[in-house]
Amino acid sequence: MRTIDDIRAICYLSAEENVPLVQRFLSLPGRDLFPCAGEAALGARLNGLKSSGLRSKDVLVLAPFRGRFFQKCPGSPGMICCNYRLVNTCFDCLYNCAYCFLSSYLNAFGIVQFTNIHDVIAEITEKLDSSGGMMYRVGTGEFTDSLMMDHVTGIAASLIGAMKGRPDILLEFKTKSDNVGHLLGIPEKGRAVLAWSLNTARNIALFEEDTASLDRRLDAAARACDAGYYLAFHFDPIIRYPGFLDDYRGVLDRLYRAVDPGRILWISLGCFRYAPGFKEIMREKFPDETLTLEEMFQGPDGKFRYLKKHREAAYAFMLGEIRGRGGNPFVYLCMETADMWHRVFGLRYDASSELERDFSEHLKNTV
Repeated sequence: MRTIDDIRAICYLSAEENVPLVQRFLSLPGRDLFPCAGEAALGARLNGLKSSGLRSKDVLVLAPFRGRFFQKCPGSPGMICCNYRLVNTCFDCLYNCAYCFLSSYLNAFGIVQFTNIHDVIAEITEKLDSSGGMMYRVGTGEFTDSLMMDHVTGIAASLIGAMKGRPDILLEFKTKSDNVGHLLGIPEKGRAVLAWSLNTARNIALFEEDTASLDRRLDAAARACDAGYYLAFHFDPIIRYPGFLDDYRGVLDRLYRAVDPGRILWISLGCFRYAPGFKEIMREKFPDETLTLEEMFQGPDGKFRYLKKHREAAYAFMLGEIRGRGGNPFVYLCMETADMWHRVFGLRYDASSELERDFSEHLKNTV
């Protein structure tokens, strides 16, 4: 598993040298440090590092974020979305997953850690109405891995501390790492949720390069559970191959042996999909990839997906396996059609707000 120890170069703005988050990274030994007088100089330095042969994931860029820190998940046209709230803390991650949509951002170089993240706390509290009766799920893992460098950034602990007085907010920190040790001793965890993306050992080996093994993820989840955290798990993307359903059942067997099912708040399911043009990007980075060899078709949102019958069979299998075990997690589909929801769950959602409402009501009765 790659860690912050594998970063070879750190670029930052000279004016931010005394920012505490920047200081923590600069104190790490063994990195080449490149202070830059301004954004133009930073861009030039990154071009130089790229020309020198360094990989994008070898370089860490420390810079302020100029956009919106906090937003609702934009979803996908024609799909039912859970209306998850996103916190932008970083762009890109240490890992090299073949299917990752971030590969579409061809002009990006370096892992960009935002330095002005203290601004996000005010945004969250201002934009989420505590009197509306909703339970909000807020996560930092959309454009990065939430915990890969968190022992250095301290983002999770800061957010947990700031939100512990808001019982209507469930903070989710989603990861493919096992980097949880620094969080286990936090005495007041509020309603923080530590979450893992899970897949079969075969798929992790083939398509999730540099991530923690399934064993290490499940061990970390068990430690988080024992420390009193709520848990969530994401089987997304589900990737088809001969015998894949038996292997996913095996993952569920191991998961439910590792943790207390009563601490699992939600589990998401989503089959492998990709946007137009992404297949060519994937094949350039991974010439031997086999993900796109499966028969797929273009959906209402333009993305390519497995045939409907294959997706329905996979979801129905996973739902049955999960419901046949202990606990009461909210199981949901990620970026799927209303028709697929009806086929698998027997539910009719005409709008994403209806799914969000059901999710919220479930959590009110669970936590």
